[in-house]
Amino acid sequence: MIPETRRPGDLPQGDSEPDQRDPAGRIRAILGGLFPVAAEAPAPARSTRALRAVAQTAAVGVAVVVLLLRIPGLPSWDTIYGEDYWEYFTQALQQPWHLFIAYTGYWQFLPRLIAQVALYVPLAQASRVFAVSGALVAACCGLFIFHASAGHVRSVKLRALLGAAIVLLPGAPMEIADSGVNSIWYLLPALFWAALWRPRTRTGMAVAAVVAFTAAASNSLGFLFLPLFAARLYALRRPSDHAVTAGWLAGCLAQVPFIVSSYAHGDSRLAGTPAPPGLSLAFYAHDVILPSLGWHLSWWLQSLAGRNGATAIVAVVLVLLFGVILGTQVGTRAFVVTALLTGLVFPVVGITTTSHLATAPMTTTEQPGSRYTALPIFLLEAAVIVAVDYALRRRGRAHRRAAPGVRPVMAVTAATALVAVLAATWAVDFRYSGWRSGWSWTWAPIAAKWQHDCSVSASGEIAEKAGAIVQTLPCEHIRT
Repeated sequence: MIPETRRPGDLPQGDSEPDQRDPAGRIRAILGGLFPVAAEAPAPARSTRALRAVAQTAAVGVAVVVLLLRIPGLPSWDTIYGEDYWEYFTQALQQPWHLFIAYTGYWQFLPRLIAQVALYVPLAQASRVFAVSGALVAACCGLFIFHASAGHVRSVKLRALLGAAIVLLPGAPMEIADSGVNSIWYLLPALFWAALWRPRTRTGMAVAAVVAFTAAASNSLGFLFLPLFAARLYALRRPSDHAVTAGWLAGCLAQVPFIVSSYAHGDSRLAGTPAPPGLSLAFYAHDVILPSLGWHLSWWLQSLAGRNGATAIVAVVLVLLFGVILGTQVGTRAFVVTALLTGLVFPVVGITTTSHLATAPMTTTEQPGSRYTALPIFLLEAAVIVAVDYALRRRGRAHRRAAPGVRPVMAVTAATALVAVLAATWAVDFRYSGWRSGWSWTWAPIAAKWQHDCSVSASGEIAEKAGAIVQTLPCEHIRT
């Protein structure tokens, strides 16, 4: 095992006790535990670096294919989902590279960028750009988390499991998989880990800053990471530790004009009536806690005990699990508490400001607001993975000291149980019908109609109707 190294100015980590006579230092030490430095490994040979690059590229490719296969029925790459059709792509055709347009009260940078890329392929292939781009964003977020979690998760296998948790999120087929519009919900878990990461290289710092900017510039909920970045600023004093902070702040500042303008024009959710706190908390209980152990399992439990009873069963399991973790693992408390609180705040705030989702009925094929559940469910899984990694490290120390006891056995048992539970959940929830498959348009006939209408248009423009929305599209930007 490679020993830990510390850079100048690093704070104590793990189970070390800060000076009780210095409250400020004690707080910094506790907060510093959120931002550990990964153990420094010897520089690998050039051939090893090349092999790792190939393996990670292949892993991203496999993850993209896996995500594309998660949508049943007509393949996701042959359909176009939601705003990708009637908002982003049509506006990209009308105003190429006009990225600075607000929608639903804030800026969505990444979906608009994907739509611009779709302009450069033949029209019949545009749906594939959106689907593959959405899957690629999720896969790259998984790879990023694999690297960014190294300080908290020393086991390479468990970090791979954490990256896979993004690709195999149980709720992904419902709404967020394989689209440009909902690619932004994969960025939030990546932003969480970017906020905790302390990369050793300038490349890592730059990547973390880009991820933070893109996430904050694409989703107004990025503002909710303010406490985490404030803790980072307080605990870490070197400027080199704050490239990611600068990226996040730049993305948030870029959002401000869009949010203010939308609010002034009455186009913001902030101008509506917020959902009562009780309904927002009920959403967290029924839509986050209940399906956190599996989407299909949640419906099976509801058939046995009703919705509230099933929620209570899962809640008891989670309370016992995290009670044991918090009670026995001093070194993971800061992370686990942060993950749980973050996972509570995001869906509650999201549903409070999108009040119509608080009372919308949920069925086996429709879960209104499921996008707000991606981050909190992922963070529940992440907290358990971090705890298991911590237990395995303590087991390793016990073996080196030849110390007898039950902890080594418990650590291995916990790791085995974690893999078994996640594997079972991911297998059962791998593929099912949800909004992504039920509320998509088949793209081929739409593209064929646009091309035909352009071929007979005297004005060089066509009228396109998607639902109740009628838009005028210039034929000069439609590629055949």
